Amino acid sequence: MGIGGAGMSGLALLLAELGYEVSGCDMSHTSYVDKVLKEEIAVVLGHGKAHMDKFLPELLVYSSAIPEENEEIAAAKERGIAVAKRGEVLSWIFDSRFGIGVAGTHGKTTTSSMIALILEQAGLHPTLAIGGELCDIGVNAKLGDGPYMVAELDESDGSFEKFHPNIAVVTNADWDHVNHYPTFESVLEAFGRFTSNPKDGGLLVLCGEDAGLGKIMASGPLPREAVTYGWGMGWTWGAFNVRHNHGGGASFSIAHRGVHIDDMELSVSGDHNILNALAACAVAHTLGIPFTMIRKTLKEFKGAKRRLQHLGQINGVEVYDDYGHHPREIAATLSAIGRMFPEKRLLVAFQPHRFTRTQALYRDFASVLSTADTVFLLPVYQADEEPIEGVSSALINTILNEKGYLKSVMCGSLEEAAFELEKQCLPGDIILTIGAGDISNVGEMFMEKARAEVVHA
Repeated sequence: MGIGGAGMSGLALLLAELGYEVSGCDMSHTSYVDKVLKEEIAVVLGHGKAHMDKFLPELLVYSSAIPEENEEIAAAKERGIAVAKRGEVLSWIFDSRFGIGVAGTHGKTTTSSMIALILEQAGLHPTLAIGGELCDIGVNAKLGDGPYMVAELDESDGSFEKFHPNIAVVTNADWDHVNHYPTFESVLEAFGRFTSNPKDGGLLVLCGEDAGLGKIMASGPLPREAVTYGWGMGWTWGAFNVRHNHGGGASFSIAHRGVHIDDMELSVSGDHNILNALAACAVAHTLGIPFTMIRKTLKEFKGAKRRLQHLGQINGVEVYDDYGHHPREIAATLSAIGRMFPEKRLLVAFQPHRFTRTQALYRDFASVLSTADTVFLLPVYQADEEPIEGVSSALINTILNEKGYLKSVMCGSLEEAAFELEKQCLPGDIILTIGAGDISNVGEMFMEKARAEVVHA
């Protein structure tokens, strides 16, 4: 249930490759549904107890986005059919292999993608379960015949605590998923438990620059051996002499245990991706992969879809799309674009994701968005939530206006946002669509409309 999502579709593909008969359902047809249909996995739209008769499952696996009182889940339980969440089933596969688990509030997809590509290029044939599609490999999940499994571990519902990695990477610990974690302290407690989860002899790879992880490390001795990464020479793995390239990419020097070992270039942009690359270096080095292979692979790494992804250029306007849905993620993306194109005007179309997150963080959203030249605000993408009275994108707009930021435009739909972008953009501008919902459609609509006008001109 929920097979149209990135994580659930990936699990469905893995189970099918393992030889199980798999079927699925979701409320809407997504690009991920197309991928599972190609593998002859049966998919129906909607949720309903009639699916129990149609497919006669022995196990019902459901996304944490689906409430447990859903009639399909209830019907399965009434019939004595085993029921499990995605994370639980994925952990069964993961724990049977040499598991490399990547956790953290931000950066999980890119970091796990970097690690996966290095292992793939090194001929280690890893099994993959990643929350986004790798541009370099073209899939978000696959069954490998090697001993390693690289998985992005989701903290949103606490399911990451079910995993027991051989190598556990934690990129950061921030307050998000406020419907599950009422306070920042509850987030830190969950990540603290996760760092106790590696298998015997397991390794922790932790970002030393992150304030949340700093609190966990300062609270007492870690239960497992840990390597750290960050800026400078003081961490196990460090980056210095950092240079951000005009138009994209970065270069930097790498230190291992305080000794300069090599220089590296990345095609992806931003400080956050340099830190992600350091985490990937730490994992690959632990597995004995030659640094020449690590460096070559990371230079060629194109990123994951919807992570500052370049959609195209039309009429002198560059269009980018990003999955960022937390103020810290948006700040990192805006900083990266600012370094790529310091002289260009930036137009940002933002779609808040979830009413609970908007309610908790709207002031922070306004603060980071105010660094753009113009902001186009779309309605909140509700995901599986019910609307909360008084919570809407207007909260962000109000704070922007109170701060004297007058270049914000409220848009009632994706189509209206594409229209407003076309009306206000100029040759040489950068357009960024950002959010975890269906905001990426705005960039596609903008380019299609511009192409059509060129044809008819």
